[in-house]
Amino acid sequence: MRRIAIQIRERTLLSLTLLLVTACGPHAHIPLRPTNLPDALAPSDEGALLARRLAPVLYLQRDETFPLSRAVAVLHPTRRVIAYHLLWRDDVHGAWIPFTVPTDEEVLWVGYDSTYAPTDLWTYWHGSILHTNWPRSQVAIDVQWGKHGSLPRNVRQSDLPRPKTLNFFYAMTIFGEPDILLGDISRKGPLCFCHGYERYREFTRPILLAERIDAVVRTEDPRPILLEVFGNKYSDKHRWP
Repeated sequence: MRRIAIQIRERTLLSLTLLLVTACGPHAHIPLRPTNLPDALAPSDEGALLARRLAPVLYLQRDETFPLSRAVAVLHPTRRVIAYHLLWRDDVHGAWIPFTVPTDEEVLWVGYDSTYAPTDLWTYWHGSILHTNWPRSQVAIDVQWGKHGSLPRNVRQSDLPRPKTLNFFYAMTIFGEPDILLGDISRKGPLCFCHGYERYREFTRPILLAERIDAVVRTEDPRPILLEVFGNKYSDKHRWP
């Protein structure tokens, strides 16, 4: 009986600890969509038109639950590169951890030539920057379920850096299930990735990023505009490749 009592006490303490911890999980405070940003280019500006013309099509995994909340296009003032900063509502992992960033910022970059055709693509992939030549056509991106890492469309899985492969992240949806459930206590999100690996690799929901861009700016340091559009807490990932 004493052993059973100890086990009950330990489980109760663990449950209370988890409740206290998850109660501290941060919540996103994304500003209202801006209507007048002093540094933003006018819609008719050549730079703004170019940024929208070269904006990628995003292909989401069909079970994705977190929406794309904000997007900012940044033209480099001296290089032929446009950065697209994407703010997703949340990340499927770690949402319950106190003081973590409560949104998920991702970024990708499109390089273009003198004819304004896309020639290079860089994407941020969990701390690595992937690069590929692009064949002067519509840029397309595959967006990872729940974590929103950006991949060039139809990338070969064997080309991804180890251990940051889709196999690894799919395994994390299984072994990291307690983390996902804890996150759901802090904010409503998916309870699991409840399908197989083949479906995890299917990216079939298109989003036209050109229609979702909140602001276009020309600057080397986009942080001031990102603070206004994304809020005062975002991941602040790499600005340029």
